[in-house]
Amino acid sequence: MSKERILVIEDEEDILALVHYNLVKAGYHVDCATSGEDGFQKARSNLPDLVLLDLMLPGMDGLEVCRRLRQSPDNQSCAIIMLTARGEENDIVKGLELGADDYLPKPFSPQVLLARIRAVLRRRQSTDSPEADRPITAHGIVIHPGRNKVTVAGENIALTVMEFRILALIATRPGWVFTRTQIVDAIHGEGYAVTDRAVDVQIVGLRKKLGTCGDCIETVRGIGYRFKE
Repeated sequence: MSKERILVIEDEEDILALVHYNLVKAGYHVDCATSGEDGFQKARSNLPDLVLLDLMLPGMDGLEVCRRLRQSPDNQSCAIIMLTARGEENDIVKGLELGADDYLPKPFSPQVLLARIRAVLRRRQSTDSPEADRPITAHGIVIHPGRNKVTVAGENIALTVMEFRILALIATRPGWVFTRTQIVDAIHGEGYAVTDRAVDVQIVGLRKKLGTCGDCIETVRGIGYRFKE
């Protein structure tokens, strides 16, 4: 059985009880918080492997909690799955830009939730192998997949989780055209519902952070994106 620590930050008691029950049954160590402030403090002190984060929280909202966790050295490596009842594209995009790993609209089934958790933790754990940290070097960019580290001209570039994954994906096959659907499937898994705009926003942010090297990410009109050969 799994032994990962999961922190659930959710203010709706019924949802919190349901999620807690199913996570404990699945073998996870579970801690809970009902406000953004309490959740952030518990994340700082308990160092969970994954945070289930509701966006609509009293006081400090979920997006602010996500931002602070990604700025905290002790919590930067924890996985974050956003829970949202809003279903608004802008909230999803903002959360991904802040570094969330995944999102799950309410209402959701416990089976889907557990599948998403396993998938996110599996992706995180896969970066621990020695093979995962073989650097990819091209066009002045050095990518260390296992360490989620990117340098340009020797300087570290701060990317969100999603920006990093997209860059690492397309850089592994220079010249290969990836459709937006292929990018989403490779990062999240097949059948994941996300809009084209969400992918485009990640690409825009990625290019901007890479500076002059951002030109190595080419747009193939009507199809998708590729990394320059």
